[in-house]
Amino acid sequence: MSGIRNVFGKLFGFINGIRKVIVNLVFFIVLFVFVGFLMSGEDAIEVPTDGMLVLNLTGYIVEEKTYVDPVDEFFNKALGSAPSVPEVLLSDVIESIELAASDDRISGIYLNLSSFMGAGMNKLELIGNALSEFRESGKPIYTYGDYFSQAQYYLAAHADAIYLNPLGGMMFDGMGGNNLYYKDLLDKLKVSTHVFKVGDYKSAVEPYIRNDMSDEAKEANGQLYGELWETYKSRVTALRDIDPRILSGTMADFQALVAENNNDLAKLTVTTNVVDELKTREAFRTQMIELTGLDDDEKSWKRIDHNAYLAAIEQESLMAEENNDDVNSIKVIVARGIIVDGYQKAGMIGGDSTAELLRRARQDDSTKAVVLRIDSPGGSGFASEIIRQEVLELQKAGIPVIASMSSVAASGGYWIAASADEIWAAPTTITGSIGVFGTFFTIEDSLAEIGVYSDGVRTTEMPVMDITQPLGDDAKQIIQLSVEKFYTDFVQMVADSRDMSYDEVHAVAQGRVWTGTKALEFGLVDQLGDFEDAIAAAAAKADLTEFTVETLTQELSPRQQMLANFFGTAQAWFPQPTVAAKNPLEAELMRVWSDLQITTKFNDPNGIYALCELCPTY
Repeated sequence: MSGIRNVFGKLFGFINGIRKVIVNLVFFIVLFVFVGFLMSGEDAIEVPTDGMLVLNLTGYIVEEKTYVDPVDEFFNKALGSAPSVPEVLLSDVIESIELAASDDRISGIYLNLSSFMGAGMNKLELIGNALSEFRESGKPIYTYGDYFSQAQYYLAAHADAIYLNPLGGMMFDGMGGNNLYYKDLLDKLKVSTHVFKVGDYKSAVEPYIRNDMSDEAKEANGQLYGELWETYKSRVTALRDIDPRILSGTMADFQALVAENNNDLAKLTVTTNVVDELKTREAFRTQMIELTGLDDDEKSWKRIDHNAYLAAIEQESLMAEENNDDVNSIKVIVARGIIVDGYQKAGMIGGDSTAELLRRARQDDSTKAVVLRIDSPGGSGFASEIIRQEVLELQKAGIPVIASMSSVAASGGYWIAASADEIWAAPTTITGSIGVFGTFFTIEDSLAEIGVYSDGVRTTEMPVMDITQPLGDDAKQIIQLSVEKFYTDFVQMVADSRDMSYDEVHAVAQGRVWTGTKALEFGLVDQLGDFEDAIAAAAAKADLTEFTVETLTQELSPRQQMLANFFGTAQAWFPQPTVAAKNPLEAELMRVWSDLQITTKFNDPNGIYALCELCPTY
């Protein structure tokens, strides 16, 4: 017995020792952060003379960053682990480009695209336009890559010079892709899938009831992607005189180009004018040192990251700030992500949390207009209506609301825009998808397979949503009728808001997605333009000539604000994280996980959703 106690005593001592090491490690890290926080105000960020502004586009470009606990974010960076989906704020990228154009200290821009994972077409165009305006200042733009993805190349094409590693390459893949379908998997697991929908083109539920894409979905998706691809090609070829064969999309043309260049994919990019020159990393670094001069501390070329640059500009202007509480204000509210019920953190649209932001804008006496910036594939129908009701309240208060569509404003994303005074979309915005569905899974057969059964008594025959029980025909009928009623209400609401007839809206609804250009033809939007155009429209509606623009965000608690300030300052000490490319198997597993995650966000109290399944969420 004493031997057992001795073993357990040693085991406990070992565990306790590990605990002490971990506690001490955390203590010293926090102490390190605290000391740095106290000293952080002493050293101003310095913008190097003749330095390059480096646009570090690590991850996806987004309208609003997903909320991450500042403590978690700090320790991720401290331990060298990047977030699973890094994000870059669109407004930060554009603002840094615009400021650098007139800053004599900045000699040019370097596009660091090596870890850029992508963005909606509209966001790429906005950054591209800013880069084109920057070049008009006479300052150059350079970029270098070991390999360029299609999204990366769209931005690279705006550079004065594009350099590629001699072992690199570039291939234009076109638009589109494949979905994953789970019908047979669910059948093998004996999961019963109950689907209720309205709209021939509402294909969000197809992955759970089919093993392939329906003809209707292929028709709609083919037209949408075809328009986006033609837009992409026209923009790129307007910037560079690229051999049309590499953009034709035919394997025969690509094989011919490969043969002409002795199977050298890197050389192919030069002869087709996709890139300007092949250079090793060291050769490019040497060239940049010759252009900017040597940074003695870094032993490399002079440069400043765009995040550090914005922080430096903020420090410089801090003393010049004035109190603008009494100035007329246009409030911007960003609605980014899937729409779900309740309160949600940034990066997801909560019916209650987004409605609260709209209410705050209405209750602020300085608010003269609101721009609702939407980047959403939709989601909960109930939550979408809660948000729209707050839009109506703003209008009742005499405050105009302009809906500004980013890359995506479809299904529920269109719902919350429909009643705005004006709707602005980019030509490449994915919108429409006016349709609804409900889905419910039951596992009575799965349980029976392993010998588990569910039974009991109830006092009524009313339909019960119990995943352990079959869904009766009467319940199915009631749910389908409620989904149909919801669709009717959706179409009628759009018709009333857009001064259209029910039949006119129904003809372009039925769950079908459109580009912003097509939506304008059909009367679903009022104007084509970007975010700045929407701000100008809001000012015109409110008859404003002088005003400030303020983005409303969710208010942090005192504890959250303290932690954000505390750990946010310390993160500047850590190097920019890099994002390693996922292998194909890992990428497919992540797709399956992403599909599963979407189903876990279905929390509509009525079980009815307006969601576009092919719309990107970044």
